[in-house]
Amino acid sequence: MKDKNAAGILALFLGWLGFHRFYLGQTGLGVVYLMFCWFPVIWLIAFIDAISLFAMDQQRFDEKYNNAPPVFGGSPTDFDRHRNRPNTVDRHDLKRQEGAALKTANASLTNAHKKRGLERFKDFDYTGAIEDFQKSIEIAPRDIATHFNLACAYSLTENAKLAFFHLGQAVEYGFKDFKKIKEHPALAYLRIQEEFDSFEQNGFKPPNTPGKPAETEDLLNTEPNLLDQLKKLGELREKGLLTEKEFDEQKRKLLG
Repeated sequence: MKDKNAAGILALFLGWLGFHRFYLGQTGLGVVYLMFCWFPVIWLIAFIDAISLFAMDQQRFDEKYNNAPPVFGGSPTDFDRHRNRPNTVDRHDLKRQEGAALKTANASLTNAHKKRGLERFKDFDYTGAIEDFQKSIEIAPRDIATHFNLACAYSLTENAKLAFFHLGQAVEYGFKDFKKIKEHPALAYLRIQEEFDSFEQNGFKPPNTPGKPAETEDLLNTEPNLLDQLKKLGELREKGLLTEKEFDEQKRKLLG
């Protein structure tokens, strides 16, 4: 194996005769140096060669003159081992990667709808903001900020029922800034509603989802046909206005 320092010393003292080139296995260049050894320029070139050899990185020297394989972030053995390893994929890892990618995509889509909703809200386009916030909620149904923003948008459009509902959802999922509920300008319409006091006393959570009691009472009082009543109940359940438990309770009432 050739030594970097030895090559540098040969170039420094005998380089004008091409000894360092012979040592490095570059016989052709060595002969050229030997043929023109009486020219001063060869002495200068040999001196430059010596400086280059002394300054050269050991790994670079080995790759160039000792035929050492390049290192790719680890020893050649590690590189060969990874290169020769069978191309197998763990199904569980693949599923985890797919799940993570799906979550990331959903999060990006949610943020896109939420961002657009906020932009529309700031432009006083509350109807458009509600549409975007609803799309965001469909992807991330437990997003606290989006439920609160929906409550504000519905309050500004004077839809108290849905404003109470989404504000209650925000609180249920962890919203704790009750002072903001009492002072936020967008919720002023809610605060003048008769049911706001009971809403506040209940921990800013409606006793039942707004619209359920009234709609089911109207259903029982205005639908004389039992089949029509059951059909209406099913429609309310499909829309998400009735839970399964509430559906069963109202069904039992209808059936006596």
